[in-house]
Amino acid sequence: MSIAQIIQDAWNKQSKWLIALRPLSWLYQFGFTVNKQLYQTGIKKTYKAPVPVMIIGNITVGGSGKTPLLIQLVKHLKHNHVRVGVISRGYGGQGPFPALVTLDSVPDQVGDEPCLIVQSTEVPMVVGANRQKNIELLLQYYELDLIISDDGLQHWALERQIEWIVLDNNRGLGNQKLLPEGYLREPVSRLKHGTVIEHAHQPHSSLNMHLEVTEPYLLNPSFDQSEQFDPTLDYYAVVGIGFPRRFYNTLESIGVTQFQCHEFPDHYDYEIDDLQFEDNNPIITTEKDAVKLLPLLKNHSTFSREIWVVPVGAVLSDECYLLLNQQLTQLGIDLIQG
Repeated sequence: MSIAQIIQDAWNKQSKWLIALRPLSWLYQFGFTVNKQLYQTGIKKTYKAPVPVMIIGNITVGGSGKTPLLIQLVKHLKHNHVRVGVISRGYGGQGPFPALVTLDSVPDQVGDEPCLIVQSTEVPMVVGANRQKNIELLLQYYELDLIISDDGLQHWALERQIEWIVLDNNRGLGNQKLLPEGYLREPVSRLKHGTVIEHAHQPHSSLNMHLEVTEPYLLNPSFDQSEQFDPTLDYYAVVGIGFPRRFYNTLESIGVTQFQCHEFPDHYDYEIDDLQFEDNNPIITTEKDAVKLLPLLKNHSTFSREIWVVPVGAVLSDECYLLLNQQLTQLGIDLIQG
């Protein structure tokens, strides 16, 4: 197990030994605060895009439901005739950057989440560490009304007009400590300076979302397509996301109770041996993992184990859409019903 996985497990368990990392958290906070002030005072220059920018991010490391939220917002905006594009860091991709993401892009080049976003929405998208270059490339090819930044809440070099911060109540804020003692990227007080979208099935806020599961499907098209998903089987739960517990809860919610957990780091680069087990029991995984597994399967045509994918979509409260409409109207962007 890598050091990153050990710390991730400690965060999830709120292990007491994390206090030994407090001096590093102080150092992180000092560096973070100084960097932010350099941008706020104008010593470091910020970039203002020609079109409004909306950031969807979080103050925690790991999954919060941000990507399903972004996908749903893109679908909503496109349906209402808003010309929207997306930029992202493209974590896990090898580039070269900046890179346009297309339906033919592969995770090794642009990252797993960008592939999932474009496959789900066909939205114009560019990835790379330099957000300014991402936006400039995006605007070379598309006329846009709005650009959504997938993450980048702490990227102060990019000016933004709207900030949505996803707060996962299932995971919470842990020990409420900054990295690496805890999994907070910013102090809890940051939640006062952005639109907080509560991710919960029983929310306390009117601005909320939850994930809804749809019918699992086979990733391997060679199997009999008439075969139905059977939740009573024994599965290998293969997952490489920031907060695996959410996936396990999802499995239990659809009646899958017999599964062995095989966790990998977030954005893990799978190898075919990771999918080999002693028996023939099927694998079950997330859509984010599936976009990385599919190219692997194409290169190993003899692989015969069933791989089931559990798709989820974000369901937003009406108040989220009302607020979005208000925020966009203030920026001169009108949603056209239709």
